[in-house]
Amino acid sequence: QLQLVESGGGLVQPGGSLRLSCAASGFTLDYHAIGWFRQAPGKEREGVSCISSSDGRPYYPDSVKGRFTISRDNAKNTVYLQMNSLKPEDTAVYYCAAARIQLPSYVYCSGYAGYDYWGQGTQVTVSS
Repeated sequence: QLQLVESGGGLVQPGGSLRLSCAASGFTLDYHAIGWFRQAPGKEREGVSCISSSDGRPYYPDSVKGRFTISRDNAKNTVYLQMNSLKPEDTAVYYCAAARIQLPSYVYCSGYAGYDYWGQGTQVTVSS
């Protein structure tokens, strides 16, 4: 089965850190662009970290820049989202997505509608 599975979410205090994982099965992530997204109740889905082989330069919106980092481990067919200095407003369900078409990285966090695969999401709650 072709799928993405997120893991690593949980409850953390403000200022804490989490590392989310996105593991692919049935296809090779190395040949795909990857986007991490989040969605909180009542809010629009927001891209928080995206990368493609087109330019190899991760894109981060201002809301997470300097706090979140995306990385790949091709041997494990997994991508990660390291989240540091977490804030209550980071609370959301976090999703990963993969696209076979390789465009500049920022495109995938800017309303791109052509993702081929989506994970089921993992809950991140930042609260004291």
